[in-house]
Amino acid sequence: MYSEFMSTPERLIESTRELLWERGYVGTSPKAIQEHAGAGQGSMYHHFKGKPDLALAAIRRTAEELRATAEDVLSTPGSPYERVEAYLRRERDVLRGCPVGRLTMDPDVIASAELRAPVDETIDWLRERLAQIIEEGKEQGQFAPSVDAEEIAATILATIQGGYVLARASGAPAAFDTAVRGLLALLSPTRRDLG
Repeated sequence: MYSEFMSTPERLIESTRELLWERGYVGTSPKAIQEHAGAGQGSMYHHFKGKPDLALAAIRRTAEELRATAEDVLSTPGSPYERVEAYLRRERDVLRGCPVGRLTMDPDVIASAELRAPVDETIDWLRERLAQIIEEGKEQGQFAPSVDAEEIAATILATIQGGYVLARASGAPAAFDTAVRGLLALLSPTRRDLG
């Protein structure tokens, strides 16, 4: 499953990331991680103090990856609306859900300040980054001056996370796509009549 050149700690982190996304914290046992990574118990405990330490490394990696992917899309050339649209329409594994968003529904992750921190930081970063883009759009006259950038950023995040839930519930990505189209229609810059 993993490259023969991938180190044991890397295989353990990647396995934990996958299993957390699929099963959550409780469903991700040390034995399952070891089997998935093709690593022995001794290897796991040689590189990590235990499951919480390994889970934290995996959650941090997932959060960093999500931020990098989002920034790649949000920093592309284009108007603020086009950049938000590109972010909303970027390729996602909709039926699996958001690997960071799903962690917010995991009681064991939320109960641990240490495990929750990278999740909170990522959501806060994304909300702030989207709000910056909305502010740019207001300055350029793309969005109405009365629009609250923080509220719109929160709405974008809520649409994405809610879209994942609706898609998973229906077993089809169409529900996610419908939510995105609806939000884009609401955000669409007003076209002023020239005559």
